[in-house]
Amino acid sequence: MTPLSIAFLPLTDSAPLIVARERGFAEAEGIALTLVRDTSWATVRDRLVYGQVQCAHMLAPLAVAVTLGLSQAPCAIAAPFKLNDNGNALTLSAELAAALDPDPRNRVQDPVATAHDFAAAIGLHRRKPVIGIVHRYSSHALMLRYWLAYAGVNPDRDVTLRVLPPSLMVQALRLGEIDGFIAGEPWGSVAVAEGIGEIAAAGVNIWQRGVEKVLATRADWAEANADQLGQLLRALDRAAAWCDDPANREDVAALLARSDYVGQPAELIAQALAGRMPLMRGGEVIDLPDFLVFHRGAANFPWRSQALWIYSQFVRWGMVEPSADAERAAAGVFRSDLYRSALAGRGVAMPGASMKVEGSLANPLAAASHQGSLMLSPDRFFDGKSFDPQDISGYLHALKQS
Repeated sequence: MTPLSIAFLPLTDSAPLIVARERGFAEAEGIALTLVRDTSWATVRDRLVYGQVQCAHMLAPLAVAVTLGLSQAPCAIAAPFKLNDNGNALTLSAELAAALDPDPRNRVQDPVATAHDFAAAIGLHRRKPVIGIVHRYSSHALMLRYWLAYAGVNPDRDVTLRVLPPSLMVQALRLGEIDGFIAGEPWGSVAVAEGIGEIAAAGVNIWQRGVEKVLATRADWAEANADQLGQLLRALDRAAAWCDDPANREDVAALLARSDYVGQPAELIAQALAGRMPLMRGGEVIDLPDFLVFHRGAANFPWRSQALWIYSQFVRWGMVEPSADAERAAAGVFRSDLYRSALAGRGVAMPGASMKVEGSLANPLAAASHQGSLMLSPDRFFDGKSFDPQDISGYLHALKQS
């Protein structure tokens, strides 16, 4: 058995890692998997960079940021497997939510109107709204920035973005230290259940197939341990498919509810798994299809175009200076070559290309696949824009003009 250690945070989207260990998929591939539970993304990053673990459950933008040397010395990261698409939500205090549409369903289902309502609410609030984000380089923060900017809000001027670990968001909201937060589940559902927050926007309604967490490892380790990495990816592919099967939702929720994993009630965890959740305590349970996706629609495939969308947002918000070298390094984080190598001959349908125009699919689309049949899911951005990875400068110029 090959021993491997993976750092993770207590989030519902850690499920493929936990299932790989607890349901024997890792063991079947010859891996003795140890999961190391952490509190903050900064600690997860440091454990990986300094070799305390071989792999990590990581925010996709953080993997790109570490490679580019943002906030620390550069360390080349390889992300050969996406753990999920979407799974996050914007939760606001009742006071701030009261300035939006009174019907919670309308808020979530019409992100265009809600973005404008939020923009109008900023000037009426008793202070500049303080919104918790899990990390500066997180999918959540980039999605929040994208959504706010659509309505003319400058996220660096008009609101205060405060970094907090996901598990501390609810307490910060309860104490009035923040006016809302955007984080992965189950923390939005916990705030709703406690009656201290209302879900006002869902990541899936901002970008239908928004890139979220990845399996991250150091690029040098990936190259030196190709066989072990392949074993792990095969185990995770089976685990992700198991997590996505509706027949297994109760078992997944029960596993995650354990104190050594997420440590929250199974019934709250199950809401995101099913994409059926109340938006306020005692409120109507609404359907949010594809709220959290683990496997279907090539969810695990590391599209280089999604890494480049992340890079484009870093450039947009002045987090990195644009350059050909930085663009190349960012695209190289998402390692579709390692994914294909590990899963070749396993009957896993995988795209024939490594890049696509993001946000261009309004309906499911049959795609060219190396093996099996592959149906790509709709991936629209809420504003109708699309991202061509071959024309990043044109994309950013168009955003400035809108």
